[in-house]
Amino acid sequence: MSRAAEVRFEHVWKRFGANSVAVRDVSFTVPAGTLCTLLGPSGCGKTTTLRMIAGLEYPSEGRVRIGGRDVSALPPAERDVSMVFQSYALFPHMSVLENVCYGLTVSRRPRRQAEAAGRAALESVGLAGFDARLPSELSGGQQQRVAVARALVLEPSVLLFDEPLSNLDARLRRRMREEIRELQQRLGVTVVYVTHDQAEALAISDKIIVMNQAVIAQEGTPRELYEAPANAFVAGFVGEANRVPAALRRLGERDGEVSLGDARIVLPHRGLPDGAAELALRPEAIAVLPAGDPAAMLPGTVVKAAYLGGVIEYTVATPAGELFVIAPASGLDHAAGDPVGLRFGAHGAALLPRG
Repeated sequence: MSRAAEVRFEHVWKRFGANSVAVRDVSFTVPAGTLCTLLGPSGCGKTTTLRMIAGLEYPSEGRVRIGGRDVSALPPAERDVSMVFQSYALFPHMSVLENVCYGLTVSRRPRRQAEAAGRAALESVGLAGFDARLPSELSGGQQQRVAVARALVLEPSVLLFDEPLSNLDARLRRRMREEIRELQQRLGVTVVYVTHDQAEALAISDKIIVMNQAVIAQEGTPRELYEAPANAFVAGFVGEANRVPAALRRLGERDGEVSLGDARIVLPHRGLPDGAAELALRPEAIAVLPAGDPAAMLPGTVVKAAYLGGVIEYTVATPAGELFVIAPASGLDHAAGDPVGLRFGAHGAALLPRG
């Protein structure tokens, strides 16, 4: 494996025609040897950004640097990157080993060297002994691993993934994302990963860049984005969040008392002034208690209850508005119409900066 490289965007724009801006003045850095996810809804610019790293699109303005080298105008073959596509793009008439070795064969690597490198790549993704099989004889997860091996065999300094798990079922997606993360950490390669799946991004990333409407909405670690969203879009897109009006009274340089109806929570005030504020409450930060429980902070009435096995999803009407709650299924479950009390924890609650 070649040495991992830093990826840097410097005020990059991408226009398609006179009136369509896919990426607007985007700047970020992916440190070498880390896994960074570009996360956002369809049409936000994340796939165009990935394609500009790969050299499949060129920036209209700004610079793309890989390993400190300006690659903005270089074709894909000169960038030292490999890409794993959503469809895997395996050749159906070629064996697994021939698929993996294809890039080396095209670059005229001697056959024995190419096959040795291909077998090593297959072993690295847990497919040793699968050399002679055809793609049609593999499961979806195995095909995905072949696509990864084909990218790894070229020893790229940056490995790119474009929605690689979207064609898999939920259980296999979970296992494959764990395998991709383990592989990235073991090999130390720089990975830029595109997905619209928030759980996937939170599970595998060192850094997440959330994009919305062609710009970066926020970037940071999974914990930073989940616990301290920069705006209402990030709060609602990175996991579920109740957005409710509240009142803030600053207590010092860091913390403030947030009033939600009769409930009081002490949280970082994030530089906001006293007065009206907006609070983001994660559904799992709200505990559902029996009506009249002295630990309850706010009364409510269950509007909906959905049993999902290990958890129950509640919609609860309160003086502060309807709140969506995810609670463990405990045997003390509540039905629609039941009066309840709610208790809020500071973990999973955050004030949203204005604007």
